[in-house]
Amino acid sequence: MNITVIGSGYVGLVSGACFAELGNNVTCVDIDSIKIEKLNKGIIPIFEPGLEQMILNNVKNKNLFFTTDFDKALQNSEIAFIAVGTPMGDDGSADLQYVLAVAKSIGQSMQKRLIVVDKSTVPIGTAEKVKVTIQKELNIRNSDLQFHVVSNPEFLKEGVAIADFMKPDRVVIGADSEIAFKKMKELYSPFLRSHDRLIKMDIRSAEMTKYAANAMLATKISFMNEIANICEKVGADANQVRIGIGSDQRIGYSFIYPGAGYGGSCFPKDVKALKKISKENGYNAKLITAVEEVNDAQKLVIAQKIVNRFGQDLTGFTFGIWGLAFKPGTDDMREAPAIYVIKELVRRGSQIKAYDPKAINEAKEHYLKGVQNITYGASKYDVLKDSDALVLLTEWKEFRSPDFEEIKLQMKTPVIFDGRNQFHTINLQEKGIEYHQIGKSCNTN
Repeated sequence: MNITVIGSGYVGLVSGACFAELGNNVTCVDIDSIKIEKLNKGIIPIFEPGLEQMILNNVKNKNLFFTTDFDKALQNSEIAFIAVGTPMGDDGSADLQYVLAVAKSIGQSMQKRLIVVDKSTVPIGTAEKVKVTIQKELNIRNSDLQFHVVSNPEFLKEGVAIADFMKPDRVVIGADSEIAFKKMKELYSPFLRSHDRLIKMDIRSAEMTKYAANAMLATKISFMNEIANICEKVGADANQVRIGIGSDQRIGYSFIYPGAGYGGSCFPKDVKALKKISKENGYNAKLITAVEEVNDAQKLVIAQKIVNRFGQDLTGFTFGIWGLAFKPGTDDMREAPAIYVIKELVRRGSQIKAYDPKAINEAKEHYLKGVQNITYGASKYDVLKDSDALVLLTEWKEFRSPDFEEIKLQMKTPVIFDGRNQFHTINLQEKGIEYHQIGKSCNTN
């Protein structure tokens, strides 16, 4: 099948590569000529396990192409996926300017019947706006070309996006046309050979499903962090509570780990957008608002623990940071707790030495650019030399079983602040290390 993917960011690249992997003829188009030039040279702009090799293989096999030529990209296309960004506006709403600009270009360039798919996370009602925009351009051309607009939200988890796409737990298709639905079913059937997990619904429900899914997961995270904060007050251990409630199959263990809060490109943006959508439709989303408020506060819990331990003025103190990305398996730092913790510690006068396996360049070039008093290390132990404490903020695998004797040897004082409760099962008191975690009153274990 001939497919066009418009937008070569995270969702566009993963989608394009995976469709090509199963033999489709995929053209990814983007207005960023530098990005396209790099992609054609085999330089992948994002880190996602398995993505680079999949792209290189399919370019070599002539299943995957990259271009800035919109007309050429649509020339033989049967399905066009809109996968451009929907950045958060100042009021929390999703900015649709790029989606609608693509819709306009489709109306100007399409030459045959086309199925247009909203892959980007978009507000409820966006498909109708896309449809109106395309039709307006066709009317200007006096064209009677037919097209259908479909909602097909993505449910990719950064770090395991390839596996999510190739073996999806569900594929949601929002369509008001049986022709469009059958075409989408044909496209996805190779991904669903063992189980038919294709879910058909109306377009608005499909658009809402993505927001509801992310809001639900964000709610579980904020709920557990709220419980963890209460546990600290009453002398309970949130890690044990997590096991106690997670064993209930109605609750489960996913997304109930106490920590420094959620970040990334999806949860923060989608929670804000859902609040805005609710308000615009005359509803006060109290629970969603609370989820966001809890998460905003949670990002600074570790910083407050450091202040409680070392004092309000952190001038003269140095902290070694393990982890900058919002989660392991990615270089994405959007809304990462590390940003907030580091800026708060620097604001109070401290020096920061940071290490992350993948996200250091992102920190230097974007998210911590211009922040004073921060240096970056080549390894996890480099940043501990003469540090007053280790602060763990991303649960990378290489942090799971460190050499605690080496940690003690490098640091001024053997103190760990664990923002992901990575070491909560280890008796650090026996190792002579002071340990602070989320959801349990400070002790040396």
